[in-house]
This record gives sequence, structure tokens and C-alpha cells, in this order.
Amino acid sequence: MTEFTPRERVLAALAHQAPDRVPRDLAGTTASGINVIAYANLVDHLGLREPVTLLSTRTRLAEPSETILAHFGSDTRLVMSRGTFDLGQPNPDGTFTDSYGIVRALPNERGHWYVVRSPLDGAPDRSDIAAAARSWPDPADPAITAGIAERARFLHEETDYAVVLNLPVGMVHVAQWLRGFENWLADLVLDPELSCYLLDTLLERWLEISRRLVEAAGPHADVLFFAEDVAVHSGRMVSPATYERIIHPYHRRIFQALHAWSDAKIVYHGCGSVTWQIDDLVEMGADALNPVQVSSADMGDTAALKRRFGERIAFWGAIDTGHVLPRGTPAEVRAEVRRRVADLAAGGGYVLAPVHNLQADVPPQNICAMYQAADELAG
Repeated sequence: MTEFTPRERVLAALAHQAPDRVPRDLAGTTASGINVIAYANLVDHLGLREPVTLLSTRTRLAEPSETILAHFGSDTRLVMSRGTFDLGQPNPDGTFTDSYGIVRALPNERGHWYVVRSPLDGAPDRSDIAAAARSWPDPADPAITAGIAERARFLHEETDYAVVLNLPVGMVHVAQWLRGFENWLADLVLDPELSCYLLDTLLERWLEISRRLVEAAGPHADVLFFAEDVAVHSGRMVSPATYERIIHPYHRRIFQALHAWSDAKIVYHGCGSVTWQIDDLVEMGADALNPVQVSSADMGDTAALKRRFGERIAFWGAIDTGHVLPRGTPAEVRAEVRRRVADLAAGGGYVLAPVHNLQADVPPQNICAMYQAADELAG
């Protein structure tokens, strides 16, 4: 079989064509990275002498070196804004306030920053939302697109990796952080007009920021990565009627815009049990689903997912981070990789990656075992 370049390998898989081997992703997206403590342990385990740096302060993700990425055969390389989408400004009590006014705290050094105060908590009206929006990130801020064009061009022209442009987190997430999760859910039922007004306000800003990022990356982005959770571990986050009436129209606008701006493949990240959403994603034009959270309801039978949806959407992820990677043995990790590849990779349509970011409790031996198993399968 002809040897593929990493970019060709990823694009073939997303086009449901069989590449020379299953493509792999490590840290090509903000959902397939590695916690800074896990990364430091990995560097030490491999006997490397190199600094450990942060990619994202808020999520405590490390920025893997080219040495590490090449060692594990990652076919992807990340491009993301280093502008206003991070932790924000420090407060005297040790918390941080970001550019949306969302306050976060770090429970312990092994985790990441969590929302502890929501700026639109309580009973806001439209005028409160409009007033808050005046201080939200300015889409025209040059810091948002700083370095995007240069990095995307370099990766596309000087390397043969698949270039993944990571777009800002979706407006549903931000609305949940702004209102608080319980308030946001209550709004959908008790005050849907307010809920839609908040989502409208966030969506217009998201679209303008994302348009600028996509235009900056231009033809050098091979994949656009968009994250938005509307499910939980057991199933839907909201009722079918609420999803269809309120959330789905926003997602449709996003997909329409992404397709209008770029010919790049679109990978949608949605955690939890999302089998109910996949037909919608296909219809809207998603090329791949990430993370394939196999520990969630109806997601563990990946062979069934492939039979049901595999001709219409690719799968990106599926290596269990709920139990196998943090608590399994290296042998169990290898078995997990063999199972998911056997279930999902036939005829293309699969990119191997952990279900979520590798957290601090994932031992380096298991990270090595995951990619060693992929090497063994590649022959």
C-alpha cells in the first residue's frame, strides 16, 4: 500500500477512504490534549530533558513538543487563538475573571479551572445582557487572530501534518457559564425569549470571531474543530422539543457559515450520549463526531455506531478516558485500542484519539501503550 502523508491520512479517513494506517490525534484539538501534570510525568518517563509549557492556562493543558508528537506519530497539528479566550485577570481571593466576566477557581493543582461565579446570575433582563455584552471580547481585537495566519501557513506549507483550526467554544457553553447551569436550564422553560436573546447575542459575536479566524487561516486549515455540548452522560441535556425549537437553529446557522467560509472538513465535538443527535449532525454537514464518549449511554457499542452511522459520518476519539486510560493496565489499554480500531476503522472513517483530554491521573505507561498499540496494528 502507498504510504500516506499525515495530512493525506487524516483527510482520507474523514472522506471514508482507507488510508495506509489509522490516523492518530494527540493534542490536535483542545479536547484531545494532555494535562500539564500528565505531560510532565510523560516527559520524565521517556527520559526527555525539555521544558513543560502551558498551551491553555484555564484548562491546564500542556503544549506538547514536536519531539513528543513525532514520537507518538500524531498526524495532526493544532492552530488556536492565543487571544482573549483564557483565564483572564487575577482577583485578590485567588480566582480569575475572564473577558466575559466569568469567575473561575482552581480546586487543586491536578484539575483545571471551574466556574464559581456567573456574571448574569439572578434575574437579568435584556438590558442587563446588552450592558454585559459591551465588555465581552471585541471580534476586531487583533489579539484574537494574532499568529493564526502565520502558524497555519507554516504547518501547511512546511510540514505535511493535518492542520486543525480550533474555533472558540460554542455559545451554549458560554451561556451556561454566564447564567449558571441551573439558571440556563430554567430559562429554556420559564423564559425562552430571554434564553434566545442571550444565545442570539452570543452567536453573532461567535460568528464574527470565527469568521476572522477562518479567514486568517485561509486555505491552510484542513479541519475546523467546533465544540458544543448538548448531551449528558445518560442522554439529552434538554427535551427533544427544546432542542429543536431553541438550540438546533443556532447550530444550523453555525454549520451553514462554516461551509460558506471554508472547504475544510468540520469536526463537531459533543460529549456524552449523542446517538440521538448524529442524524442532525450529518444533515447539517458534520464530517466527523468527536469524542465518541464510549462510557456514556448508547455509545459503548462502537461496532453498532459504525454500522448505523459509519457511511455518513466519521468518528474521532473513542479511546476510553473514563476508566481504561486512567485506571487500566497497559494490556487493557492495548485491548481497548484494538477493539475501537476493529469496530470503527474499516474502510476509513476513524481517527484514533483519547475520548477527552488526558488528565493528571493518566499514567505515562498507558499513554505509551495507546500509541504503541496503534503502531502494532499499523504493522
